[in-house]
Amino acid sequence: MSQHEEQEEERQQSGSGLAWFLMGAAIGAIGAILYAPKSGKETRKFISDTTQRSRDAVTGTSRDVYERGKDVYDRGKQVVDDAASLFERGRKLVRG
Repeated sequence: MSQHEEQEEERQQSGSGLAWFLMGAAIGAIGAILYAPKSGKETRKFISDTTQRSRDAVTGTSRDVYERGKDVYDRGKQVVDDAASLFERGRKLVRG
């Protein structure tokens, strides 16, 4: 197995592990809320507030991931453009 394939497999496994962790955390939170000694109105307000905070956190995180991905893409594109330029100059030098 090549190093690239091993890295890809590790990425997939870590992503899967994170998904299972988040699912477990959500199930635990739901169970805790359902068994909490609060009135229905207080529980609904708690759920609403928690949902809004979670939504804001996910939005902020997804924006950060997008920006980082764009930066990596731009740097990668620049490296490829530089390599192509170097290749072209080398080809011209060989041809004379």
